Amino acid sequence: MSTLEARYALALLLALPSTAAFAEAPGPGTPGFGKPVSEADIAAWDISVMPDGTGLPAGSGTAVQGARVYAEKCSACHGDNGRNPAAAGAGPMVSGPIAGIDGPKTIGSFYGYSTIVFDFVRRAMPYNMPRTLTSDEVYAVTAYLLSINKIIGETDVMNAQTLPKVKMPNRDNFIIRFPDRI
Repeated sequence: MSTLEARYALALLLALPSTAAFAEAPGPGTPGFGKPVSEADIAAWDISVMPDGTGLPAGSGTAVQGARVYAEKCSACHGDNGRNPAAAGAGPMVSGPIAGIDGPKTIGSFYGYSTIVFDFVRRAMPYNMPRTLTSDEVYAVTAYLLSINKIIGETDVMNAQTLPKVKMPNRDNFIIRFPDRI
């Protein structure tokens, strides 16, 4: 064994006991970093919504209601009516029919499931304050975005039962890798 290899072996032997201390429960001689994660902590962050609607919360909204929320909380980045991206760099939310693989990827031309719109809005919007919209506001903004893309009507109510039933224009152009998981 060379001198360099011996040094690496010694460094590894010295490092292993110290990493074990971090993994142990707090007690004498351990640093006590962190705390166990409770089920309530996990539930607060487990907000995923599946294509079939599993995970959608209670609440509802229409495009008419969503237009007001959009104007107040979304248009600064996405422009008026989702068509003209502002200087913030967010892309348009509306486009024409599917224009091939290189066309703009918007709600109407790309998304396979309406629940993806809800999930993304709830999880990431508004950009400067994510996860601050109420469930009713998220349903309303989702309805508004679907409406301006001519997928639903302005008065259609979106909720946990109706949203998963919305058939997106590009739904059948995806190949599902694990269909049994949906």
